[in-house]
Amino acid sequence: MGRTQRVLVVDDDPDITEQVGLLLRQEGYDVTAASGMEEAEESLLAARPDLAIVDLMMDQHDSGFVLCHQIQKLYPGTPIIVLTSVKAATGISFETTSAEQRSWFKADRLLDKPIRPERLVNEVRSLLARQLTG
Repeated sequence: MGRTQRVLVVDDDPDITEQVGLLLRQEGYDVTAASGMEEAEESLLAARPDLAIVDLMMDQHDSGFVLCHQIQKLYPGTPIIVLTSVKAATGISFETTSAEQRSWFKADRLLDKPIRPERLVNEVRSLLARQLTG
């Protein structure tokens, strides 16, 4: 049997990192939580995640975008889920359905907060399974 899959969860809301971390640990994942860009960058240098869940607006309004680009630069092909409330907060909507959109957004999925736990777990499983099958 292989090693436990690692998930990096980055959000400036400690309730989100705690809830998502608990949920994914219960599913058997090794979860590292970071509260912002600096912590996330340290975590990325310490260990490669198999998947990252990133908030879009953190320390700076573009922190999530920047972090997604850094993850893809360090670890190309790492699946990324952006979990955000940007649509509710700003009315701005992003899509990650086409290759062109993903080329600048650098995320595989864009999910709105709040999210049902089952949906998040299913998205994580789906992306990690896709990664394993190539």
